[in-house]
Amino acid sequence: MKKKRQQEILDIIKENEIINQEMLIEELRKRSIIATQSTVSRDISQLGLGKVMTENGVGCYVIPGRLKSAKFTGVFSQAVKTINVAMNTVVIKTYSGMASAVCAALDLNDLPLIVGTIAGDDTIFAITRSENDASELTVRLRKLL
Repeated sequence: MKKKRQQEILDIIKENEIINQEMLIEELRKRSIIATQSTVSRDISQLGLGKVMTENGVGCYVIPGRLKSAKFTGVFSQAVKTINVAMNTVVIKTYSGMASAVCAALDLNDLPLIVGTIAGDDTIFAITRSENDASELTVRLRKLL
């Protein structure tokens, strides 16, 4: 039952903007799966779900590793001003106060090209292993703008 419920949760997250556990419980109920808040909370933790800010400014659950999801591209395309390379570092400039949200979305997606990130108020440094990785990451991220 747990495996089926968790698969349904993943399907629901892919198909809908789920902003809280109550919405998720209701969607499960519509699929004839009854679950308590504590069970759903454990499932969210075990599945590694996180939240990203949508273009509407609302946090929605997302599945890690889904860089091209609308939930990520919305906040990314609206908050990022420029993306540049400096050796093995990708420098991402955002509107004031948005770097932390964009950086959290990058981290949530667990991109293999990124070794680590640092965010300030309007600047993100994404460190890669090599200059080639930094160039490739820059090309991928610019496609989202």
